[in-house]
Amino acid sequence: MMGETVIDMTVTPWREAAACLDAPDDVSFFPERENVAGIAKAKAICATCPVAAECLTWAIESNQGEGIWGGHTPKERRTLRRRWLEEIQRAS
Repeated sequence: MMGETVIDMTVTPWREAAACLDAPDDVSFFPERENVAGIAKAKAICATCPVAAECLTWAIESNQGEGIWGGHTPKERRTLRRRWLEEIQRAS
């Protein structure tokens, strides 16, 4: 379906260690873009996460367009993904 974000919820070892699994119910990892406080809450949990780097890598590689992954917003990940793709292009 066009326009829908598809999230692969396949369990991988790093997901089992994610700090967000124990996050309070009032924390959303898919806050509205304008919800600065909600974004900050999610990022604070990511900052304590032992697998944030793996989470971020997965989100960039799978081009996740929504949510907070690895402590980064969609806009921040787009910038990182663009740089990542440019590096791949230069290396080939």
